[in-house]
Amino acid sequence: MANVAVVGSQWGDEGKGKIVDWLSERADVVVRFQGGHNAGHTLVIDGVTYKLSLLPSGIVRKGKLSILGNGVVLDPWAFAREVDEIASKGVKVTPENLKIAENAVLILPVHRELDEMREGSNSGVKIGTTKR
Repeated sequence: MANVAVVGSQWGDEGKGKIVDWLSERADVVVRFQGGHNAGHTLVIDGVTYKLSLLPSGIVRKGKLSILGNGVVLDPWAFAREVDEIASKGVKVTPENLKIAENAVLILPVHRELDEMREGSNSGVKIGTTKR
């Protein structure tokens, strides 16, 4: 398969994850290049339901390399929960099938606290944060 990029043009649920999953059947490498765990998508493959919000959808397909790129906002705790969740469904996440850019942005508990404080302030400006 030639290189294919799926880029959204909206803020919300536009079906990017399902399209990427469909394309991942024929891809060798599936890269997530931006975003974080504040949204997600559900995949049903061979009757098994996977709820992904951070990991690239290629991770649930055998023989594919998944990559979290440097534009991904990585919450280590959300990442660990998601890996544990798909591991409970038989998907092994290893350094052989998942690579993480060494310069991916980390989101830490202090960032969530700042987000909550900003949203709860009396500034009158709300962004509708998911606190993620």
